[in-house]
Amino acid sequence: MRFKISRAEMETRMWKVLRTLVLVAMVPVGILALVGYLADTQDLKEIGAIVWAATTVIPPSNPLQVAILRWYPANQTTTFNVGVSPAGVAFDGNSIWVANFSSSSVTKLRANDGSPLGTFTVGNGPVTAAFDGSNIWVANFFGKNVTKLRVSDGSPLGTFPVGASPEGLAFDGANIWVANNGDGTVTKLLASNGSNLGTFPVGTLPFSVAFDGANIWVANSGSNTVTKLRASDGSTLGTFPVQTSPRYMAFDGANIWVANSGSNTVTKLRASDGSSLGTFVVGTQPVGVTFDGANIWVANLNSNTVTKLKASDGSTLGTFSVGISPFGVAFDGANIWVANQDSGTVSRL
Repeated sequence: MRFKISRAEMETRMWKVLRTLVLVAMVPVGILALVGYLADTQDLKEIGAIVWAATTVIPPSNPLQVAILRWYPANQTTTFNVGVSPAGVAFDGNSIWVANFSSSSVTKLRANDGSPLGTFTVGNGPVTAAFDGSNIWVANFFGKNVTKLRVSDGSPLGTFPVGASPEGLAFDGANIWVANNGDGTVTKLLASNGSNLGTFPVGTLPFSVAFDGANIWVANSGSNTVTKLRASDGSTLGTFPVQTSPRYMAFDGANIWVANSGSNTVTKLRASDGSSLGTFVVGTQPVGVTFDGANIWVANLNSNTVTKLKASDGSTLGTFSVGISPFGVAFDGANIWVANQDSGTVSRL
């Protein structure tokens, strides 16, 4: 059925619709459903019944998560088998690399579906992996060395000596930094050829390293502190208290997040000056931590869970079950990967 309305009423309705659309367009990422029915008349091209339906979905800031429908909060966990006692996890832009501590190997999985792409022999007790843009580096805890693998095919490109019990790794854009848990130092290696550029003292039992764009941060699990070093020359810029047994760390673009394994918390430090911005309760014995662009994810070794915190304020957004003894954690641009040390698996959230 058609009916006539005045031009003024038509314009009023259209302005209301346009105003609504402008407000909706301000949402960063949205899905708009718009249905209109226009009925012509001989004189004024009157419009008939106009039905506008606008629906918006507000996803996280990462568009890849939206594209593959990973913006929803549901915990849909997929698990993939790897080696014995998987510990560290790294993402190379296409694939996930898992350091298998008790297998002296690393496993490469295709990130989009978890398909195994190879298992490669490294040193004794591989515990952590890091990507330098072209290659994967693996810290061999019992070997006092690190192994460099070509990312395309896993070919070994060298094994390089470092300090005692190397544990954590980080890449600063040109160099690989290694936390030597057994001798209270970090070693700086030139990523291109593995040459040693220096060894620098930090705290007791350094467990991990993180890069903030200019400086290296070291979690000293035996000192309950983190040390900040200038990446260019290794100079100490400060030592800052956290809670008990700090393990892995993550940088969120402005702050350093530290998993305090002995306190069941994570501490947020301002990267510019090391000031504490808060300490937040997570699960039991947190170890691994990563940043997904908006949130912090923490692997709780003795809870068999990961905790998701909002990076802006540390509020808890969820706790999700994974395998047994989750240790390392990494983000691939859309999904969180968790190494389950006592399950011989990795979980993808």
